[in-house]
Amino acid sequence: MRSIFETYEVATGRVREVLAVEGRIEAPNWDPSGASLLVNGDGRLFRVPLAKPGLVPVKTGFADRCNNDHGISPDGQRIVISHHTGRGSEIFVLPSNGGKPEPVTQHAPSWWHGWSPDGARLAYVAARGGSRVIDVYTIGIEGGEELRLTQGEGHCDGPDYSADGACIYYNCDRTGHAQIWVMAADGSDQRQLFEDDCVNWFPHPSPDGRHLVYLAYPPGTLGHPADLAVALVLCDPNGGNRRRVREFTGGQGTINVPSWAPDGSAFAYVRYEP
Repeated sequence: MRSIFETYEVATGRVREVLAVEGRIEAPNWDPSGASLLVNGDGRLFRVPLAKPGLVPVKTGFADRCNNDHGISPDGQRIVISHHTGRGSEIFVLPSNGGKPEPVTQHAPSWWHGWSPDGARLAYVAARGGSRVIDVYTIGIEGGEELRLTQGEGHCDGPDYSADGACIYYNCDRTGHAQIWVMAADGSDQRQLFEDDCVNWFPHPSPDGRHLVYLAYPPGTLGHPADLAVALVLCDPNGGNRRRVREFTGGQGTINVPSWAPDGSAFAYVRYEP
């Protein structure tokens, strides 16, 4: 397996290959400084400096089973990770230059997906009480009580905050198969943006509030598997003006987490060559 990291420039459609490596590396975040990407592979985190691309390890202490649900705080000072423990995936934060992970919530399993623009809250998905139903939750960055936003209406995933923090985008299959939804940050006013035959996952609004990018699987796909013919779709925040801007082999790992450039001019993703 070969992993190829690229960026897509919205205004021009220009694609830039950043790095190609052997093995499966996943889920690029774009650092708020604009200087690097954060990725994961084999349970570890790595930085990819854009000026001199390569995999630079990030020290994560005991957390050596990190999955592709990780991200950088809006001020660039902290990293949030989802690390597999004996209870399943748990959410931790650590300094952006590496260090000891500290737990955010004692509940498991939990998978991080979004950071509010003011850095105060995290959005994630979780299963509780032995149920296999996955719902959207938020919690303060310092911990405390979690707030459940969806109530088992279907499998929900990929929550990510809008640029102004007022809304959370997510995908849900409550109407038959995974489609893109949006709700107020308190869980109210939940609505589906549009309807099509594709199985749509991981919506990410741009930091300038002008665009939304998401991953489209072929009709009939179950879950969000790896190594399928997928597309990245760009649209307006309300779901209008949808257009497929990239098509390749990908899926799981391609764009699981927020990956927009800080100014909203481009986004990063990874495609795969078996």
